[in-house]
Amino acid sequence: MFRSVGCAVLVAGLVTATVACQSRRARRVPPQVLIGPYDTTSGEVLWGVVPLRNESGSSLVDTLQMSDQLVSAVEQVRGLRAVPLNRTIEAMRSLGLREVSSASDARQLASEMGVDGLLVGSVTAWDPYDPPTVGLSLALYARRGALGDDAAREVDPRQLIFQPTDFGKYDASTSADRPASVASQVLEGKNHQVLMDLDQYVAGRSDPTNVLGTHRYLANMELFTEFAAWRLVGELVQQEWMRLSRASIETGP
Repeated sequence: MFRSVGCAVLVAGLVTATVACQSRRARRVPPQVLIGPYDTTSGEVLWGVVPLRNESGSSLVDTLQMSDQLVSAVEQVRGLRAVPLNRTIEAMRSLGLREVSSASDARQLASEMGVDGLLVGSVTAWDPYDPPTVGLSLALYARRGALGDDAAREVDPRQLIFQPTDFGKYDASTSADRPASVASQVLEGKNHQVLMDLDQYVAGRSDPTNVLGTHRYLANMELFTEFAAWRLVGELVQQEWMRLSRASIETGP
């Protein structure tokens, strides 16, 4: 009798453990995915990333690491690929460019690298202490004949309100000299919208049974800047969807 009761308890324990495991698996969700707006019937679109400038006022910023995180974020967008950062640096050296300081520099570098688009930008804010803060301003320049070419290269002036000086050094005399799209944000760990966006990013990218969850990204600056890079690339992708949609409406069928 005792043996039967013991077996029953063991079976019940196994069933409970199985249900618990299934429950943990059921909570798993796929990560949020960004999708590029470009026609990829002839191949994926290629972006390059210029090493970020540090305009945050903090000497603690590792701009090369953040630039690498941008490369990784671009790689996560469906229909987009990114060249390694060291290839961009090598191309800049071969052209004698210490930095990309104009639209013509950006297009020359994009042509040299054979990429369709080139990300140029800066770190505008940096505070690793709780809650963390990261600011990024990015401009996407299209190589001539790529990313819709002259289709709606104009930039919404409201996008420049965040950091009006960041793109002041780039030529803006004609629409052809302007970036295809720009994105500029300061992500503060205490901002509720930022926290909601972070929740969405973490979902599907971490163990759902880990009680720390989002807090890991707020406690680790490298993880928070990883999220920031993904968020700003997502903003650029959204701007590109809007740009190409406007171009399609303006040109008609």
